[in-house]
Amino acid sequence: MVVFKKAEDLRRYLLKINEKGGVVGFVPTMGALHDGHMSLIAEAKKVADIVVCSIFVNPTQFDDKTDFEKYPVTIPEDLELLTDGGCDIVFTPSVSEMYPNGTEGQKVYDFGYLETVLEGAHRKGHFAGVGQVVGRLLEIVEPDKLLLGQKDYQQCMVIKNLIEQMGMENLELVICSTKRESDGLAMSSRNRRLTNGERQLAPLLYQCLVSIKTKNGMQSFDVVKKECLDILSKKGIEPEYVALADADDLTVLDDYDENRNMVTLIASKVGDIRLIDNMLLN
Repeated sequence: MVVFKKAEDLRRYLLKINEKGGVVGFVPTMGALHDGHMSLIAEAKKVADIVVCSIFVNPTQFDDKTDFEKYPVTIPEDLELLTDGGCDIVFTPSVSEMYPNGTEGQKVYDFGYLETVLEGAHRKGHFAGVGQVVGRLLEIVEPDKLLLGQKDYQQCMVIKNLIEQMGMENLELVICSTKRESDGLAMSSRNRRLTNGERQLAPLLYQCLVSIKTKNGMQSFDVVKKECLDILSKKGIEPEYVALADADDLTVLDDYDENRNMVTLIASKVGDIRLIDNMLLN
């Protein structure tokens, strides 16, 4: 495994691979890797000749400075996991390397409606930051396959839109199923910040999603949503949203609609830790 800190060094290395016709798979991460990330690496190995993983905690996508400062940084452990997982190349740039003209000098993309609902409504500027960093990474790596986890469903849709805006028609976006703990909790780097008590409560988010999916066609969404909000609140979990949306364009729905592909999405604070999850209904 080769580790690069400089974009130009990585570009030169990848150029040689491209000249030989090798397919490059790319997994962007913010580090603090877990089995969910490693499942993306494993999937990338199936569809690409060379697997690139980036580790960069991007400051421009954090609307909460405290959250950015507390985000776990575990690069030595991450590199060990990636080596064991068969990753070929790791890119670990500094902020100045990613944004040589400063964060204000990087292009800002407009994602329209996707920036205004759910995560966009609760995290102002978040997706603008996501667009900045992923756009920059795609310019550097120029992959053939981009692998993302379904856990960040809205982010996947934003990045799909980003790829279209960048005109990268030859780039294939591969969205992989959410990797879960045995009790259903979606794997996340934030989980390690939960106390033991909070960790016991966190799977309630998954249970709410299962309930929403199971009761499709049996009850109205308003009724199921209220049940979920009540359960979360009674356990001391602070729900931000429990939503039903069109899985193709994220139009928020008032009720189940069998004529649409649907996804249910949830965000809640368990203690001080904000967790998100989602589930496809069809």
